Amino acid sequence: MFEESNRDCSEFPEVISVKPSTYHEMHTTRSWDFLGLDYNLQPSQPQGLLQKAKYGEDAIIGVIDSGIWPESRSFDDAGYSPVPARWKGVCQDGHEWNATSCNKKIIGARWYSGGVSDEVLKQNYMSPRDLSGHGTHVASTIAGGQVFNVSYRGGGLGAGVARGGAPRSRLAVYNVCWEGAGCDEAAILAAIDDAIDDGVDVLSLSLGGGAGEEILGSLHAVLRGVSVVFSGGNDGPVASTVNNALPWVTTVAASTMDRSFPTLITLGNQEKLVGQSLHYNASVISNDFKVLVHASSCDVQTLASSNVTGKIVLCYAPGEASIKPAPVALSDAIKLTVEAGANGLIFAQNAANSVNDLNVCEGIMPCVLVDFEIAHRIASYSTRTGNPVVKVSPTVTVVGNGVLAPRVATFSSRGPSVAFPAILKPDVAAPGVGILAAIGDSYVLLSGTSMACPHVSAVTALIKSVHRDWSPAMIKSAILTTSSLTDRFGMPIQAEGVPRKLADPFDFGGGHMNPERAVDPGLVYDVDAREYNKFFNCTLGLVDDCETYQLNLNLPSIAVPNLKDNVTVMRTVTNVGPVEATYQAVFEAPAGVIMLVEPSVISFTKGGGNSAAFRVTLTAKQRVQGGYTFGSLTWSDGSTHSVRIPVVVRTVIQDFVADTS
Repeated sequence: MFEESNRDCSEFPEVISVKPSTYHEMHTTRSWDFLGLDYNLQPSQPQGLLQKAKYGEDAIIGVIDSGIWPESRSFDDAGYSPVPARWKGVCQDGHEWNATSCNKKIIGARWYSGGVSDEVLKQNYMSPRDLSGHGTHVASTIAGGQVFNVSYRGGGLGAGVARGGAPRSRLAVYNVCWEGAGCDEAAILAAIDDAIDDGVDVLSLSLGGGAGEEILGSLHAVLRGVSVVFSGGNDGPVASTVNNALPWVTTVAASTMDRSFPTLITLGNQEKLVGQSLHYNASVISNDFKVLVHASSCDVQTLASSNVTGKIVLCYAPGEASIKPAPVALSDAIKLTVEAGANGLIFAQNAANSVNDLNVCEGIMPCVLVDFEIAHRIASYSTRTGNPVVKVSPTVTVVGNGVLAPRVATFSSRGPSVAFPAILKPDVAAPGVGILAAIGDSYVLLSGTSMACPHVSAVTALIKSVHRDWSPAMIKSAILTTSSLTDRFGMPIQAEGVPRKLADPFDFGGGHMNPERAVDPGLVYDVDAREYNKFFNCTLGLVDDCETYQLNLNLPSIAVPNLKDNVTVMRTVTNVGPVEATYQAVFEAPAGVIMLVEPSVISFTKGGGNSAAFRVTLTAKQRVQGGYTFGSLTWSDGSTHSVRIPVVVRTVIQDFVADTS
């Protein structure tokens, strides 16, 4: 299979070379290898995070989502030790679910139907069993055991070994999301409280209600020492769309990884172009040329007048790209071309849809995504040719250095937070595009911050396994302050959008998660969870001077949304590295701002304290109603540890003036 894929791929004009060695090790949940969490190490290699954490052995991860499909091979409990004695949860009976549905992998399961109508419940499993597949996908990404010889729907794409990030950890499942009703907040809060009492170490929630809507009850978990990880939302690349922006949770943005699914498009003049697709099933279309129809925006009228039955349709209308969001336009184009009887779709986009948006084409016709430049070449050929024809070849898988990654995904919601502009969100980015994981008895590609969130949840559990005495704030700080700003070639990470740009803290917070560095951060920004109570009271309007409190909350970031003249913020770092160490402050001031760090050198000695406080003073160079600018502060020991936090500042003359110019 792989030899054939390599041969086909080398024929693509855009692929310079293909090295068979790329395929020496099979990959499915490619994201974990991309993040550097190697499952199998040579005896000569030093232990990585996975090995130090014993693959997450006995960590208990609570997944609050749409339930789970227990028969999936990802949740096989063969070889597991007994359920940890500290576990206090239950395996709640329900529709097609009983006590035997749980095992030594899925150690507990509950479901919550309050607030959901009987009509909706009748369309769902009234149990922890997952109807939509979302919760199963999330759970297997976090904790799935190794499953060999799987691929996208068994069709060969992304073929290899599926596994979760903490593959020996235990799962506790809380079904709060229902097809036709969404995820009820009261059910989410009840699940959080149950999970705390059940004994989970980490809570993963790939859900949200939109910008400004927050689940304040998640504080209960953090007060009890449970780390809470949320997805940041899928409303990007528009600014101020990030949700789940509370300071005590980790909010995750989505990024791409080094795997793509190129698809060869051959025109009748033998010109070869490359798009992206999931067209693995050659039986849905004969491998020969089909008539090509350029149907512009692919609206009902154009398709009806173009007689597209049995033909391959090009949907390319750049003048209308700003009218309808790309994901909506793609969904409409697929629906209408299928209804019109087309035999294939080539869809042009100026912003990156995810290939998994093409899942609905499976078994019906090939659907291929192309950019405007390629679409223009196809359209030009169609215009100047009397009988234009086109052939779409089966998709192949390409993994490795030839794929530019990571990039912040187009759909990933962006900061600043509308509810809490002094709390920088999102916190960190992780792979969330084209993630292959379990759904039902199969394995499917999905994209979203829902897929990015479980990556951070798993790494949080691994770090907790190594450092059992670390607080949720310490673990969060370790992940954020060690994140990467550059890709594997040393180039700055970019953010997809219109146009693509260099990523900034509103795209990916501290950067792209680097698990191997996170286990040994050197310094952390810790917060006594009781400090968050004042923030909670601020959200209710019960206390004064909330602005000063928020600025000085000991977070691994600094965000000043209303700098008039100058402000001084306080931070404290705790040494978790060598007992004797000296760190030097290295900082980059945001544009238009003078930045001063005092002291600029901090030292730790044997017998001395393990924490050090410092001040950061930010002064506006000019009084102006401005936009946000970005900087950073890094504490470096000159060798092993580089502890970086982002600094975000907006200068203002007057509060709450809308910048609508």
